[in-house]
Amino acid sequence: MNRYVTYLIMGPPGGGKGTQGKILGTVPRFFHCACGDVFRQLDTRTPIGKKFIDYSSKGELVPDDLTVELWHQSIDAQVNAARFKPDIDVLILDGIPRNVSQAELMAGMIDVKQVFQLSCANRQELVRRLRKRALKENRLDDASETVIQYRLKLYEEETKPVLDYFKGLVTKIDAGQPPVKVCYDILGKIWETRNGSLTFNA
Repeated sequence: MNRYVTYLIMGPPGGGKGTQGKILGTVPRFFHCACGDVFRQLDTRTPIGKKFIDYSSKGELVPDDLTVELWHQSIDAQVNAARFKPDIDVLILDGIPRNVSQAELMAGMIDVKQVFQLSCANRQELVRRLRKRALKENRLDDASETVIQYRLKLYEEETKPVLDYFKGLVTKIDAGQPPVKVCYDILGKIWETRNGSLTFNA
């Protein structure tokens, strides 16, 4: 299997991964896939969907191998529907890999060219963004200080080590800037690493 040319967007909750992924997904020859969307769109009638529900209904974490399998099936469906054309498109991922184990499982599937670390030194700004988003989306439980601090702690312990896994490919981007400037910095680095070519042909 050919590996998909991929750019990862990583950062703490509230860092703007989803925002940047959606913006980049509107650029021709970029295909954005958010892991959260994969779970939300899951067909629970399928065998793999039933497995997912079996774990989540018990409040248990979905195993990494099942998470990656779900993601891979979703990407294959996008390829079969010709929405994602891996011979000419590049893949923009956010929300996966969520830990080093997932990164290892995905090594044979994605050819990571660059990892963009959306960094925000102001922790209170992240809390403010998360609370604002939770209230906007009417997810009141997610607006609590306890839930927000837990999510930030989980990122530090489980997801941040993925940056070390991709050491040498990481570009830090100031997530405290306006979203358009963050996007500008990301696109500038992609342009630079692709030698000024945005056709992405092999």
